[in-house]
Amino acid sequence: KNILIILDLEVLEEYGELEKLGQPVALEGPKPEADVKPQPGNISGDNMYGNKQHQQPAQQRSLPSRTNGAANGGSSHGNIHPIEALSPYAHRWTIKARCTHKGDIKTWHNKNGEGKLFSANFLDDSGEIRATGFNDAVDQWYEVLQEGSVYYVSSPCKVQLAKKQFSNLNNDYELTFERDTQIEKAEDMDGVPQVRYNFTSLADLQTVEKDNTIDMIGVLQDVGEVGEIVGKTSSKPYSKRELTLVDNTGYNVRLTVWGKIAQDFDARPESVIAFKGLKVSDFGGRSLSLLSSGSMNVDPDIDEAYKLKGWYDGSGRNEQFQSHANTMSAVMASGAGDRNAYKTIAQVRDENLGMGDDTDWFSIKATIIYVKQDNIAYPACLTEGCNKKTVEVDPGQWRCEKCDKTWDRPDYRYIMSVNVSDHTGQIWLSCFNDVGLQIMGLPANDMMAMRDEGDDRKVTEAFADANCKTFVFKCKAKMDTFQDQQRVRYQVQYANPLNFSLEAKKLADLIQKYSIRDNSLFV
Repeated sequence: KNILIILDLEVLEEYGELEKLGQPVALEGPKPEADVKPQPGNISGDNMYGNKQHQQPAQQRSLPSRTNGAANGGSSHGNIHPIEALSPYAHRWTIKARCTHKGDIKTWHNKNGEGKLFSANFLDDSGEIRATGFNDAVDQWYEVLQEGSVYYVSSPCKVQLAKKQFSNLNNDYELTFERDTQIEKAEDMDGVPQVRYNFTSLADLQTVEKDNTIDMIGVLQDVGEVGEIVGKTSSKPYSKRELTLVDNTGYNVRLTVWGKIAQDFDARPESVIAFKGLKVSDFGGRSLSLLSSGSMNVDPDIDEAYKLKGWYDGSGRNEQFQSHANTMSAVMASGAGDRNAYKTIAQVRDENLGMGDDTDWFSIKATIIYVKQDNIAYPACLTEGCNKKTVEVDPGQWRCEKCDKTWDRPDYRYIMSVNVSDHTGQIWLSCFNDVGLQIMGLPANDMMAMRDEGDDRKVTEAFADANCKTFVFKCKAKMDTFQDQQRVRYQVQYANPLNFSLEAKKLADLIQKYSIRDNSLFV
Protein backbone atom coordinates (compact mmCIF):
# COMPACT_ATOMS: atom_id res chain seq x y z
CA LYS A 1 0.00 0.00 0.00
CA ASN A 2 1.10 3.57 -0.66
CA ILE A 3 1.77 5.72 2.41
CA LEU A 4 2.23 9.49 2.50
CA ILE A 5 4.20 10.81 5.50
CA ILE A 6 3.89 14.58 6.07
CA LEU A 7 7.07 15.90 7.68
CA ASP A 8 6.15 19.59 7.61
CA LEU A 9 3.45 21.94 6.29
CA GLU A 10 2.98 25.65 5.75
CA VAL A 11 -0.39 27.46 6.01
CA LEU A 12 -1.02 29.65 2.93
CA GLU A 13 -3.03 32.55 4.36
CA GLU A 14 -3.41 34.25 0.99
CA TYR A 15 -6.13 31.74 0.07
CA GLY A 16 -8.49 33.18 2.63
CA GLU A 17 -10.07 32.03 5.84
CA LEU A 18 -9.52 28.38 6.78
CA GLU A 19 -12.58 26.19 6.55
CA LYS A 20 -13.33 22.53 7.21
CA LEU A 21 -13.06 20.09 4.35
CA GLY A 22 -15.77 17.51 3.83
CA GLN A 23 -18.20 16.41 6.53
CA PRO A 24 -16.09 15.20 9.49
CA VAL A 25 -17.89 12.91 11.92
CA ALA A 26 -16.67 12.01 15.39
CA LEU A 27 -15.50 8.40 15.73
CA GLU A 28 -17.11 8.07 19.16
CA GLY A 29 -20.78 7.14 18.93
CA PRO A 30 -21.57 7.85 15.28
CA LYS A 31 -25.04 9.28 14.72
CA PRO A 32 -27.60 7.87 12.29
CA GLU A 33 -27.26 9.15 8.77
CA ALA A 34 -30.48 11.15 9.00
CA ASP A 35 -29.08 13.21 11.87
CA VAL A 36 -25.89 14.18 10.05
CA LYS A 37 -26.26 17.72 8.76
CA PRO A 38 -23.79 19.63 6.61
CA GLN A 39 -21.93 22.36 8.42
CA PRO A 40 -22.44 25.81 6.94
CA GLY A 41 -19.60 27.00 4.81
CA ASN A 42 -18.07 23.54 4.29
CA ILE A 43 -16.17 23.01 1.03
CA SER A 44 -16.83 19.81 -0.82
CA GLY A 45 -14.04 17.82 -2.44
CA ASP A 46 -14.68 19.19 -5.96
CA ASN A 47 -14.86 22.83 -4.78
CA MET A 48 -11.41 23.12 -3.27
CA TYR A 49 -10.99 26.84 -3.59
CA GLY A 50 -14.31 28.17 -2.45
CA ASN A 51 -16.79 27.53 -5.29
CA LYS A 52 -19.73 26.32 -3.18
CA GLN A 53 -22.32 25.36 -5.77
CA HIS A 54 -23.42 21.69 -5.99
CA GLN A 55 -22.78 21.09 -2.29
CA GLN A 56 -24.14 17.75 -1.06
CA PRO A 57 -24.10 16.19 2.39
CA ALA A 58 -21.11 13.88 2.89
CA GLN A 59 -21.80 10.21 3.53
CA GLN A 60 -20.87 8.93 6.98
CA ARG A 61 -17.89 6.46 6.93
CA SER A 62 -16.69 4.41 9.87
CA LEU A 63 -13.49 2.38 10.20
CA PRO A 64 -13.91 -1.30 9.35
CA SER A 65 -13.99 -3.24 12.59
CA ARG A 66 -15.04 -6.51 14.12
CA THR A 67 -16.30 -6.99 17.63
CA ASN A 68 -14.90 -9.90 19.60
CA GLY A 69 -15.76 -10.95 23.12
CA ALA A 70 -12.79 -10.67 25.46
CA ALA A 71 -12.04 -12.61 28.57
CA ASN A 72 -12.45 -9.85 31.07
CA GLY A 73 -15.77 -8.21 31.73
CA GLY A 74 -17.17 -8.92 28.30
CA SER A 75 -15.28 -5.97 26.80
CA SER A 76 -15.02 -5.78 23.04
CA HIS A 77 -12.01 -5.59 20.74
CA GLY A 78 -12.74 -3.62 17.63
CA ASN A 79 -10.52 -3.33 14.60
CA ILE A 80 -8.94 -6.82 14.72
CA HIS A 81 -5.88 -6.80 12.47
CA PRO A 82 -4.44 -9.87 10.74
CA ILE A 83 -0.78 -10.40 11.62
CA GLU A 84 0.30 -10.04 8.01
CA ALA A 85 -1.11 -6.46 7.97
CA LEU A 86 1.01 -5.23 10.89
CA SER A 87 3.65 -2.66 10.02
CA PRO A 88 5.38 0.30 11.72
CA TYR A 89 2.67 2.53 10.19
CA ALA A 90 -0.28 0.66 11.73
CA HIS A 91 -1.89 2.38 14.74
CA ARG A 92 -4.55 1.40 17.26
CA TRP A 93 -4.53 -2.25 16.30
CA THR A 94 -5.42 -5.51 18.03
CA ILE A 95 -4.46 -9.01 16.94
CA LYS A 96 -6.14 -12.22 18.03
CA ALA A 97 -3.50 -14.92 17.93
CA ARG A 98 -2.30 -18.14 19.50
CA CYS A 99 0.94 -18.25 21.47
CA THR A 100 2.77 -21.11 19.74
CA HIS A 101 6.09 -20.73 21.55
CA LYS A 102 7.40 -19.03 24.69
CA GLY A 103 11.16 -18.98 25.20
CA ASP A 104 13.07 -19.05 28.45
CA ILE A 105 13.98 -15.84 30.28
CA LYS A 106 17.45 -14.71 29.25
CA THR A 107 19.71 -12.23 31.01
CA TRP A 108 22.57 -10.05 29.81
CA HIS A 109 25.41 -8.16 31.46
CA ASN A 110 27.60 -5.63 29.67
CA LYS A 111 29.27 -2.26 30.19
CA ASN A 112 25.93 -0.47 29.72
CA GLY A 113 24.22 -2.42 32.47
CA GLU A 114 22.20 -5.60 32.79
CA GLY A 115 18.69 -6.78 32.04
CA LYS A 116 16.46 -9.65 31.04
CA LEU A 117 14.16 -10.56 28.15
CA PHE A 118 11.93 -13.26 26.73
CA SER A 119 10.34 -13.89 23.35
CA ALA A 120 7.08 -15.48 22.23
CA ASN A 121 5.64 -16.40 18.84
CA PHE A 122 2.05 -15.57 17.88
CA LEU A 123 0.04 -17.19 15.08
CA ASP A 124 -3.25 -16.39 13.34
CA ASP A 125 -4.67 -17.57 10.02
CA SER A 126 -2.65 -14.96 8.09
CA GLY A 127 0.83 -15.57 9.49
CA GLU A 128 3.19 -15.57 12.46
CA ILE A 129 5.11 -12.87 14.30
CA ARG A 130 7.67 -12.81 17.10
CA ALA A 131 7.22 -10.59 20.17
CA THR A 132 9.90 -9.69 22.73
CA GLY A 133 9.54 -8.25 26.22
CA PHE A 134 12.34 -6.56 28.18
CA ASN A 135 12.82 -6.08 31.93
CA ASP A 136 9.45 -4.87 33.35
CA ALA A 137 7.58 -6.59 30.52
CA VAL A 138 9.15 -9.88 31.60
CA ASP A 139 7.68 -9.50 35.09
CA GLN A 140 4.35 -8.36 33.68
CA TRP A 141 3.70 -10.90 30.93
CA TYR A 142 5.97 -13.96 31.20
CA GLU A 143 3.71 -15.90 33.55
CA VAL A 144 0.55 -14.65 31.80
CA LEU A 145 1.42 -16.04 28.38
CA GLN A 146 1.06 -19.80 28.03
CA GLU A 147 1.85 -21.86 24.95
CA GLY A 148 -1.27 -23.01 23.11
CA SER A 149 -3.60 -20.30 24.49
CA VAL A 150 -5.15 -17.52 22.40
CA TYR A 151 -4.72 -13.84 23.33
CA TYR A 152 -5.74 -10.36 22.26
CA VAL A 153 -2.61 -8.21 21.94
CA SER A 154 -3.28 -4.50 21.50
CA SER A 155 -1.17 -1.44 20.80
CA PRO A 156 0.74 0.49 22.02
CA CYS A 157 3.19 -2.21 21.02
CA LYS A 158 6.23 -1.40 18.89
CA VAL A 159 6.35 -2.89 15.39
CA GLN A 160 9.86 -2.94 13.94
CA LEU A 161 11.99 -4.77 11.39
CA ALA A 162 12.69 -8.34 12.48
CA LYS A 163 16.16 -9.37 13.60
CA LYS A 164 16.46 -12.47 11.45
CA GLN A 165 19.42 -13.85 13.41
CA PHE A 166 17.10 -14.38 16.39
CA SER A 167 13.97 -15.59 14.61
CA ASN A 168 13.01 -18.36 12.21
CA LEU A 169 9.58 -16.93 11.32
CA ASN A 170 8.61 -15.81 7.84
CA ASN A 171 7.80 -12.20 8.77
CA ASP A 172 9.66 -8.98 8.00
CA TYR A 173 8.49 -7.42 11.29
CA GLU A 174 8.47 -8.26 14.98
CA LEU A 175 6.82 -6.80 18.10
CA THR A 176 8.30 -5.31 21.26
CA PHE A 177 6.04 -5.11 24.31
CA GLU A 178 5.77 -1.59 25.76
CA ARG A 179 4.68 -0.39 29.19
CA ASP A 180 1.05 0.14 28.16
CA THR A 181 0.70 -2.88 25.85
CA GLN A 182 -2.57 -4.69 26.53
CA ILE A 183 -2.76 -8.52 26.54
CA GLU A 184 -5.99 -10.37 27.35
CA LYS A 185 -6.74 -14.06 27.15
CA ALA A 186 -9.42 -14.96 24.61
CA GLU A 187 -11.90 -17.59 25.68
CA ASP A 188 -13.21 -17.87 22.12
CA MET A 189 -10.50 -19.69 20.14
CA ASP A 190 -12.53 -20.10 16.94
CA GLY A 191 -10.76 -19.11 13.76
CA VAL A 192 -7.26 -19.27 15.28
CA PRO A 193 -5.19 -22.19 13.92
CA GLN A 194 -2.83 -24.42 15.85
CA VAL A 195 0.92 -24.49 15.14
CA ARG A 196 1.59 -24.26 11.41
CA TYR A 197 4.23 -26.61 10.02
CA ASN A 198 6.04 -26.89 6.70
CA PHE A 199 7.64 -30.31 7.04
CA THR A 200 10.78 -31.46 5.26
CA SER A 201 11.25 -35.23 5.00
CA LEU A 202 14.51 -36.78 6.18
CA ALA A 203 15.31 -37.98 2.66
CA ASP A 204 15.10 -34.39 1.40
CA LEU A 205 17.62 -33.09 3.96
CA GLN A 206 20.42 -33.61 1.46
CA THR A 207 18.86 -30.91 -0.74
CA VAL A 208 18.67 -28.35 2.11
CA GLU A 209 21.56 -25.90 2.41
CA LYS A 210 23.57 -25.73 5.62
CA ASP A 211 22.26 -23.22 8.24
CA ASN A 212 18.75 -23.17 6.76
CA THR A 213 15.78 -23.55 9.12
CA ILE A 214 13.17 -26.26 8.61
CA ASP A 215 10.25 -28.09 10.29
CA MET A 216 10.44 -31.87 10.67
CA ILE A 217 8.30 -34.72 11.98
CA GLY A 218 9.61 -38.17 12.82
CA VAL A 219 9.42 -41.20 15.08
CA LEU A 220 11.72 -41.11 18.09
CA GLN A 221 14.05 -44.11 17.80
CA ASP A 222 16.69 -43.40 20.44
CA VAL A 223 17.23 -40.94 23.33
CA GLY A 224 20.74 -40.06 24.50
CA GLU A 225 21.84 -39.02 27.97
CA VAL A 226 22.03 -35.38 29.01
CA GLY A 227 25.51 -33.96 28.42
CA GLU A 228 27.11 -30.60 28.97
CA ILE A 229 29.35 -28.42 26.82
CA VAL A 230 31.00 -25.07 27.52
CA GLY A 231 30.37 -22.21 25.08
CA LYS A 232 33.47 -21.00 23.27
CA THR A 233 32.69 -17.30 23.65
CA SER A 234 30.57 -17.16 26.80
CA SER A 235 32.40 -19.93 28.72
CA LYS A 236 28.99 -20.88 30.13
CA PRO A 237 27.84 -24.51 30.45
CA TYR A 238 24.97 -25.67 28.23
CA SER A 239 22.94 -28.85 28.61
CA LYS A 240 22.41 -30.92 25.46
CA ARG A 241 20.74 -34.19 24.55
CA GLU A 242 20.98 -36.06 21.27
CA LEU A 243 17.95 -37.80 19.76
CA THR A 244 17.67 -40.14 16.80
CA LEU A 245 14.56 -39.86 14.64
CA VAL A 246 13.35 -41.81 11.60
CA ASP A 247 10.58 -41.39 9.06
CA ASN A 248 8.96 -43.37 6.26
CA THR A 249 11.53 -42.28 3.66
CA GLY A 250 14.05 -44.79 5.04
CA TYR A 251 16.42 -42.31 6.71
CA ASN A 252 17.41 -41.47 10.26
CA VAL A 253 18.93 -38.25 11.58
CA ARG A 254 20.63 -37.07 14.74
CA LEU A 255 18.87 -34.12 16.38
CA THR A 256 20.20 -32.09 19.32
CA VAL A 257 18.01 -30.32 21.87
CA TRP A 258 19.41 -27.82 24.34
CA GLY A 259 18.90 -26.26 27.77
CA LYS A 260 15.70 -26.86 29.67
CA ILE A 261 14.21 -28.98 26.86
CA ALA A 262 17.23 -31.31 27.07
CA GLN A 263 16.97 -31.57 30.85
CA ASP A 264 13.20 -32.11 31.00
CA PHE A 265 12.89 -34.33 27.90
CA ASP A 266 10.64 -37.26 28.83
CA ALA A 267 9.17 -38.47 25.52
CA ARG A 268 9.24 -42.25 25.17
CA PRO A 269 10.91 -44.01 22.22
CA GLU A 270 8.48 -44.68 19.35
CA SER A 271 6.64 -41.41 20.05
CA VAL A 272 5.92 -39.16 17.07
CA ILE A 273 7.46 -35.70 17.54
CA ALA A 274 6.94 -32.59 15.41
CA PHE A 275 9.67 -29.95 15.51
CA LYS A 276 9.41 -26.35 14.35
CA GLY A 277 12.53 -24.25 13.88
CA LEU A 278 15.38 -26.73 13.31
CA LYS A 279 18.76 -25.55 12.09
CA VAL A 280 20.39 -27.76 9.46
CA SER A 281 24.08 -28.63 9.92
CA ASP A 282 26.38 -30.59 7.61
CA PHE A 283 28.15 -32.26 10.54
CA GLY A 284 28.16 -35.99 9.86
CA GLY A 285 26.48 -35.44 6.49
CA ARG A 286 23.32 -33.85 7.86
CA SER A 287 22.25 -33.23 11.45
CA LEU A 288 19.66 -30.99 13.10
CA SER A 289 19.59 -28.66 16.11
CA LEU A 290 16.52 -27.17 17.79
CA LEU A 291 16.84 -23.38 17.94
CA SER A 292 15.93 -21.45 21.07
CA SER A 293 13.04 -19.93 19.08
CA GLY A 294 11.87 -23.37 17.93
CA SER A 295 9.32 -25.69 19.50
CA MET A 296 8.60 -29.39 19.94
CA ASN A 297 5.24 -31.21 20.09
CA VAL A 298 5.03 -34.85 21.19
CA ASP A 299 2.31 -36.95 19.52
CA PRO A 300 0.59 -33.95 17.89
CA ASP A 301 -3.02 -34.23 16.75
CA ILE A 302 -2.28 -33.79 13.04
CA ASP A 303 -2.66 -36.03 9.99
CA GLU A 304 1.09 -36.39 9.42
CA ALA A 305 1.55 -37.79 12.94
CA TYR A 306 -1.16 -40.44 12.52
CA LYS A 307 0.27 -41.44 9.16
CA LEU A 308 3.78 -41.89 10.61
CA LYS A 309 2.49 -43.80 13.63
CA GLY A 310 0.54 -46.20 11.39
CA TRP A 311 3.56 -46.79 9.17
CA TYR A 312 5.90 -47.41 12.11
CA ASP A 313 3.53 -49.81 13.88
CA GLY A 314 2.88 -51.65 10.61
CA SER A 315 6.36 -52.09 9.13
CA GLY A 316 8.70 -49.25 10.09
CA ARG A 317 9.75 -50.76 13.41
CA ASN A 318 11.56 -53.59 11.57
CA GLU A 319 13.12 -51.52 8.76
CA GLN A 320 16.80 -50.66 8.38
CA PHE A 321 17.54 -46.93 8.07
CA GLN A 322 20.41 -45.15 6.41
CA SER A 323 22.00 -41.91 7.58
CA HIS A 324 23.09 -38.96 5.49
CA ALA A 325 26.67 -39.56 6.60
CA ASN A 326 26.67 -42.53 4.22
CA THR A 327 24.71 -40.98 1.36
CA MET A 328 25.58 -37.28 1.19
CA SER A 329 28.57 -38.11 -0.97
CA ALA A 330 26.30 -39.83 -3.46
CA VAL A 331 24.04 -36.91 -4.26
CA MET A 332 23.19 -37.14 -7.91
CA ALA A 333 25.20 -35.00 -10.29
CA SER A 334 21.99 -34.06 -12.09
CA GLY A 335 21.31 -31.48 -9.36
CA ALA A 336 22.98 -28.57 -11.11
CA GLY A 337 24.75 -26.23 -8.72
CA ASP A 338 24.46 -28.66 -5.80
CA ARG A 339 27.35 -28.08 -3.40
CA ASN A 340 27.47 -31.85 -2.75
CA ALA A 341 27.76 -32.87 -6.40
CA TYR A 342 31.00 -34.67 -7.32
CA LYS A 343 33.88 -32.72 -8.77
CA THR A 344 36.95 -34.06 -10.50
CA ILE A 345 40.38 -33.17 -9.17
CA ALA A 346 40.94 -31.11 -12.32
CA GLN A 347 37.75 -29.13 -11.59
CA VAL A 348 38.92 -28.45 -8.02
CA ARG A 349 42.11 -26.87 -9.39
CA ASP A 350 40.56 -25.14 -12.41
CA GLU A 351 37.82 -23.53 -10.29
CA ASN A 352 40.46 -22.23 -7.83
CA LEU A 353 38.60 -23.65 -4.86
CA GLY A 354 40.00 -22.30 -1.59
CA MET A 355 41.72 -19.33 -3.23
CA GLY A 356 39.15 -16.81 -1.94
CA ASP A 357 38.42 -15.51 1.54
CA ASP A 358 35.70 -18.09 2.23
CA THR A 359 35.98 -21.82 2.75
CA ASP A 360 34.95 -23.88 -0.30
CA TRP A 361 33.40 -27.34 0.03
CA PHE A 362 33.50 -30.13 -2.51
CA SER A 363 33.19 -33.91 -2.88
CA ILE A 364 35.49 -36.09 -4.95
CA LYS A 365 35.52 -39.81 -5.73
CA ALA A 366 39.17 -40.80 -5.68
CA THR A 367 41.57 -43.66 -5.02
CA ILE A 368 44.44 -43.54 -2.51
CA ILE A 369 47.79 -44.02 -4.24
CA TYR A 370 50.16 -43.06 -1.41
CA VAL A 371 50.06 -42.45 2.35
CA LYS A 372 52.85 -40.33 3.79
CA GLN A 373 54.43 -42.54 6.45
CA ASP A 374 56.20 -40.03 8.70
CA ASN A 375 54.28 -38.23 11.47
CA ILE A 376 51.06 -40.16 10.92
CA ALA A 377 49.81 -39.73 14.50
CA TYR A 378 50.24 -37.51 17.56
CA PRO A 379 50.05 -38.30 21.32
CA ALA A 380 46.68 -36.95 22.52
CA CYS A 381 45.24 -36.41 25.99
CA LEU A 382 43.20 -39.26 27.48
CA THR A 383 40.49 -36.91 28.78
CA GLU A 384 37.29 -37.56 26.81
CA GLY A 385 36.67 -34.79 24.31
CA CYS A 386 40.01 -33.04 24.87
CA ASN A 387 42.23 -34.49 22.08
CA LYS A 388 44.95 -31.90 22.76
CA LYS A 389 48.58 -32.91 22.21
CA THR A 390 50.50 -34.15 25.25
CA VAL A 391 54.22 -33.75 25.95
CA GLU A 392 56.43 -36.43 27.49
CA VAL A 393 57.95 -34.53 30.42
CA ASP A 394 59.56 -37.69 31.89
CA PRO A 395 59.71 -41.31 30.74
CA GLY A 396 56.16 -42.63 31.06
CA GLN A 397 54.78 -39.20 32.03
CA TRP A 398 52.64 -37.45 29.39
CA ARG A 399 51.31 -34.02 30.35
CA CYS A 400 48.32 -32.11 28.91
CA GLU A 401 48.58 -28.37 29.52
CA LYS A 402 44.91 -27.75 28.80
CA CYS A 403 43.59 -30.28 31.32
CA ASP A 404 46.55 -29.81 33.69
CA LYS A 405 46.82 -33.59 33.97
CA THR A 406 49.63 -36.11 33.58
CA TRP A 407 49.07 -39.58 32.14
CA ASP A 408 51.20 -42.72 32.05
CA ARG A 409 50.48 -43.07 28.33
CA PRO A 410 48.94 -41.01 25.51
CA ASP A 411 46.04 -41.82 23.20
CA TYR A 412 47.50 -41.69 19.69
CA ARG A 413 45.30 -40.11 17.04
CA TYR A 414 45.82 -40.07 13.29
CA ILE A 415 46.88 -36.89 11.50
CA MET A 416 47.75 -37.96 7.98
CA SER A 417 48.54 -36.72 4.50
CA VAL A 418 47.35 -38.92 1.63
CA ASN A 419 47.74 -38.57 -2.10
CA VAL A 420 44.60 -39.49 -4.05
CA SER A 421 43.93 -39.74 -7.74
CA ASP A 422 41.09 -39.86 -10.23
CA HIS A 423 41.14 -39.92 -14.03
CA THR A 424 41.98 -36.19 -14.19
CA GLY A 425 44.87 -35.83 -11.76
CA GLN A 426 46.25 -36.13 -8.22
CA ILE A 427 45.82 -34.10 -5.03
CA TRP A 428 47.10 -34.17 -1.43
CA LEU A 429 44.47 -34.36 1.31
CA SER A 430 44.84 -33.85 5.09
CA CYS A 431 42.99 -36.39 7.24
CA PHE A 432 42.27 -36.68 10.94
CA ASN A 433 41.58 -39.60 13.24
CA ASP A 434 38.16 -40.84 12.06
CA VAL A 435 39.17 -40.78 8.40
CA GLY A 436 42.61 -42.22 9.21
CA LEU A 437 40.94 -45.14 10.98
CA GLN A 438 38.91 -45.90 7.86
CA ILE A 439 41.98 -45.70 5.62
CA MET A 440 44.38 -47.72 7.77
CA GLY A 441 41.85 -50.21 9.14
CA LEU A 442 43.34 -50.20 12.65
CA PRO A 443 43.63 -47.68 15.52
CA ALA A 444 46.58 -45.31 15.70
CA ASN A 445 47.58 -46.84 19.05
CA ASP A 446 48.10 -50.22 17.36
CA MET A 447 50.08 -48.66 14.52
CA MET A 448 52.40 -46.82 16.91
CA ALA A 449 52.81 -49.98 19.02
CA MET A 450 54.00 -51.89 15.94
CA ARG A 451 56.50 -49.16 15.20
CA ASP A 452 57.76 -49.09 18.78
CA GLU A 453 58.19 -52.87 18.71
CA GLY A 454 60.20 -52.57 15.48
CA ASP A 455 57.81 -54.75 13.51
CA ASP A 456 58.60 -53.13 10.16
CA ARG A 457 56.96 -55.90 8.15
CA LYS A 458 53.52 -55.36 9.68
CA VAL A 459 53.88 -51.58 9.38
CA THR A 460 54.76 -51.89 5.70
CA GLU A 461 51.84 -54.25 5.10
CA ALA A 462 49.42 -51.84 6.81
CA PHE A 463 50.45 -48.98 4.52
CA ALA A 464 50.31 -51.26 1.47
CA ASP A 465 46.76 -52.32 2.38
CA ALA A 466 45.71 -48.69 2.57
CA ASN A 467 46.72 -48.04 -1.04
CA CYS A 468 44.21 -48.51 -3.86
CA LYS A 469 41.20 -47.99 -1.59
CA THR A 470 38.50 -45.82 -3.18
CA PHE A 471 36.38 -43.42 -1.13
CA VAL A 472 34.07 -40.50 -1.61
CA PHE A 473 35.83 -37.67 0.22
CA LYS A 474 33.91 -34.63 1.48
CA CYS A 475 36.55 -31.88 1.71
CA LYS A 476 36.98 -28.22 2.47
CA ALA A 477 39.51 -26.00 0.75
CA LYS A 478 40.99 -22.94 2.44
CA MET A 479 44.07 -20.79 2.06
CA ASP A 480 46.77 -21.61 4.62
CA THR A 481 50.17 -20.16 5.47
CA PHE A 482 53.08 -22.58 5.90
CA GLN A 483 56.69 -21.46 6.37
CA ASP A 484 55.79 -17.93 5.23
CA GLN A 485 54.21 -19.27 2.04
CA GLN A 486 50.54 -19.32 1.20
CA ARG A 487 49.00 -22.49 -0.14
CA VAL A 488 45.55 -24.08 -0.39
CA ARG A 489 44.97 -26.81 2.15
CA TYR A 490 42.46 -29.55 1.33
CA GLN A 491 41.08 -31.09 4.53
CA VAL A 492 38.83 -34.16 4.59
CA GLN A 493 35.71 -33.84 6.74
CA TYR A 494 34.61 -37.43 6.23
CA ALA A 495 35.21 -40.32 3.83
CA ASN A 496 32.65 -42.92 2.80
CA PRO A 497 33.25 -46.24 1.04
CA LEU A 498 31.52 -46.56 -2.31
CA ASN A 499 27.84 -47.45 -2.20
CA PHE A 500 27.76 -49.49 -5.38
CA SER A 501 23.98 -49.47 -5.85
CA LEU A 502 23.87 -45.67 -5.65
CA GLU A 503 26.97 -45.31 -7.83
CA ALA A 504 25.45 -47.61 -10.46
CA LYS A 505 22.21 -45.63 -10.53
CA LYS A 506 24.15 -42.40 -10.81
CA LEU A 507 26.08 -43.69 -13.81
CA ALA A 508 22.89 -45.02 -15.40
CA ASP A 509 21.22 -41.63 -15.02
CA LEU A 510 24.27 -40.03 -16.58
CA ILE A 511 24.12 -42.38 -19.56
CA GLN A 512 20.43 -41.61 -20.06
CA LYS A 513 21.29 -37.93 -20.46
CA TYR A 514 22.95 -38.84 -23.75
CA SER A 515 19.47 -39.77 -25.10
CA ILE A 516 20.48 -43.25 -26.18
CA ARG A 517 17.51 -44.64 -28.07
CA ASP A 518 18.30 -48.24 -27.23
CA ASN A 519 16.99 -48.53 -23.67
CA SER A 520 18.14 -52.14 -23.30
CA LEU A 521 20.48 -51.08 -20.48
CA PHE A 522 17.58 -49.90 -18.34
CA VAL A 523 15.28 -52.84 -17.72
